[in-house]
Amino acid sequence: MEISRFLIGGVASALLLTGGLFMWKGYSQIADEEVLPAPPPALAAIPVAGANAPKRGVAPPELPAAKEASREERRFNRFDRDRNNRISRVELMASRTAAFRKLDKDGNNLLTFEEWAAATGERFAGADADKSGDLTRVEFATTAPKRAAKPKCGC
Repeated sequence: MEISRFLIGGVASALLLTGGLFMWKGYSQIADEEVLPAPPPALAAIPVAGANAPKRGVAPPELPAAKEASREERRFNRFDRDRNNRISRVELMASRTAAFRKLDKDGNNLLTFEEWAAATGERFAGADADKSGDLTRVEFATTAPKRAAKPKCGC
């Protein structure tokens, strides 16, 4: 039974490959027989400037190459929202506001110890996969904040 299935599979594969080869050869013959039309006569006569034709002027000066921003410059620019080359307290804390709002359950703009402890306990319980009451190295590694995916282009 096993051998017959194997043989049937082999024959079917050979037939598929043979059929594909014939189709490929047939398509390549059709492509060889097609003749491309001649280009229109309007494109054949492109005017060319004479030897005494005036130049457009002097070439513009080369632009200086943009320097690569260092890691610290990119980090600084992320916080400097208004691009005045200074980071205000509001600009610095803006990235923390969303995280604070998640912790502030009652929405009074004050974080109590109970709110902090509840969030920490939930995070610990979520990381303790085997529910043993302590974190192994692998479980602790899951508590690290997730990094945002970098964009594929620098646009």
